[in-house]
Amino acid sequence: MRTILIAGAGKSSIYLIHYLLTHAPRNKWKVIVADGDAAAIAEKINGSPFGEAAVIDITNAHEREPLVKRADIVVSLMPPNLHVHLAKDCLKHKKNLITSSYISDEMKEMDKKVKEAGLMFMGEMGLDPGIDHMTANKIIHSIHRVAGIITSFKSYCGGLVAPECDNNPWHYKFSWNPKNIVTAGFEGAKYLSKGKHVEVPYGKMFEHNKKVKVDSIGSLAYYPNRDSLRYLDLYEVPDVKTFMRATLRHPEFCKGWNALIALGLTDQDDTFNTQGNTYVSWLKRKSGYANTVTLPRYIAQKLEMNEDDKVISMLQWLGLFDERLIPESKRSSAEVLLELLLAKWEMAHDEKDMVAMQHEIEYLHKGKKILLTSSMVIKGENRDHSAMAKTVGLPIGILGKLVLNKKIKPPAGVSLPNMASVYRPVLTELAHHGIVFKEEVF
Repeated sequence: MRTILIAGAGKSSIYLIHYLLTHAPRNKWKVIVADGDAAAIAEKINGSPFGEAAVIDITNAHEREPLVKRADIVVSLMPPNLHVHLAKDCLKHKKNLITSSYISDEMKEMDKKVKEAGLMFMGEMGLDPGIDHMTANKIIHSIHRVAGIITSFKSYCGGLVAPECDNNPWHYKFSWNPKNIVTAGFEGAKYLSKGKHVEVPYGKMFEHNKKVKVDSIGSLAYYPNRDSLRYLDLYEVPDVKTFMRATLRHPEFCKGWNALIALGLTDQDDTFNTQGNTYVSWLKRKSGYANTVTLPRYIAQKLEMNEDDKVISMLQWLGLFDERLIPESKRSSAEVLLELLLAKWEMAHDEKDMVAMQHEIEYLHKGKKILLTSSMVIKGENRDHSAMAKTVGLPIGILGKLVLNKKIKPPAGVSLPNMASVYRPVLTELAHHGIVFKEEVF
């Protein structure tokens, strides 16, 4: 019996765990799910005789390493900074590794040793990053085969709330790790525009966001996602003049979040003693309110907008003007904000999320300029069986199955899924699960 170790039983794990447990009887697998939350593990394993619970502290080597040693392949859905603990164990015990999030510099530094060991450390194998890499490179390689010259590449992706469940002025609810929403954009962004390198600092990320029309949804706003430039060589587009990866949100969200940044409410580096303080007193302190006018008018003036602007009502809806006590502790403003958002943006059990991804590629073919769009829009079933969990978890599970069954052997080293040997079989199976893209050429 071969063993799969899954580290992490959070929001994005349900489809991954169910997929591997479903295939376990036929393949004679044991699926170990490791997490610090026993209830979360039990919920995901759901009594399967092929599942095994391991309640551990993933940072504790004495608890973690024996599980890695037992495994034939390791999958990590842990936060990015924790992947490296598992990676070091995998290298020591010669185990293949698949992770869902961005490849860190620390992971990249392991590439030589991973290659020497003949191991696969496949990172960025979820939705974004993940499905975006696979579908984009499939298109890029098909254009190369007909001698097309790619001049512009734009890729957009967003986890959103389904329209029928969109009932708040922010047009947003949590469908994945809430902390990642609050920290989104903190590192700024880099991309290529008309041949020039562009850098956007965090404070400017949500200002004057441009819009894009997404198939079957309509107009959405977008902001650049991290460092797009690091993918230029990996995507093999030497003639490209514009290259951007971006995140999709509703326009109102971007305007509101820009206001939160301007007011200092997303700061991670300050320390706010919440004892005896209300949300409105926190807002007053952070904004520098001096009791000269009403608070809404002061905030509007500070944000250089009218008092009846939608953004002011969005801030009121969050509860920032409420005389309600903040739970006592010393924490940063970002942590205070996150706790507030957890209650306001919580998704009810029967509500649905939505994932949207769209590539826009311009290329020259036989002297003719062509625009190709490739779009995917998927809705979840409910809060737990979300579109986000499905699109993050299934690519990982499919790759794990293919590697374990020796159907494919990705190149050794620390890599992402931009090679045909990986994306072809994975995308083929994803299509059977309803994860398909619609292509249009203009």
